Amino acid sequence: MNKSSMDFQQRLKKAVERGQRAGDARAQAERRKALNEKELQLLHTQHRLTLSERIERSLGQVADQFPGFQLETIVGEKGWGAVISRDDLRVRRAAGRTTSFSRLEMIVRPFSSTHILDLTGKGTVANREVFNRSQYQRLEEIDETFFNETIDNWALEFAELYAAKNA
Repeated sequence: MNKSSMDFQQRLKKAVERGQRAGDARAQAERRKALNEKELQLLHTQHRLTLSERIERSLGQVADQFPGFQLETIVGEKGWGAVISRDDLRVRRAAGRTTSFSRLEMIVRPFSSTHILDLTGKGTVANREVFNRSQYQRLEEIDETFFNETIDNWALEFAELYAAKNA
C-alpha cells in the first residue's frame, strides 16, 4: 500500500469513529430527553393534584357561602378541577318568570408537549360571562404559591360579583 492509500484508510477509520461517537451522543441525548419528558409529566401530575385539591376546597367554600350552588369535581380529557353552578328562578309581577344561571369552573389542563401547567377559570353570573382566564407557567419554573393565590383570587372575585348581582 502506498502512503496516500494508508492516509486515506486512517482518515476513513477516524471518520467512522466520529460518526459512531455522534450516533452514540444522539442516542444518549434521546434517552435523556425521554427521561426528562417522564420527569416533566410526573412534575405536572404532582402540581395538578395539589392545585385541583385547592380548587375544590376554594370552590366548596364559595358554594357553602351561597346555598343552592352545587359542587362537582371535574376529572377527564378536559382537565382536573371543579365547578360550582346554580339555576335561579325569579318571579316578578311585571316581568313574569325569569331564570338565570351562575357558574364558576376552574381546571388544570392535561400535560402536553408544551411542558406548561395551564390553569383556566371561567365565571358566569346571572347568564353573563364575567371572566374567562388562563394562567400558565413552564413546568420547570412553577411557583405553586402564585397558582394558589390565583385560584383564591378568582374564587373571591366570583363571590363578590355574584353577591353584588344578587343583593
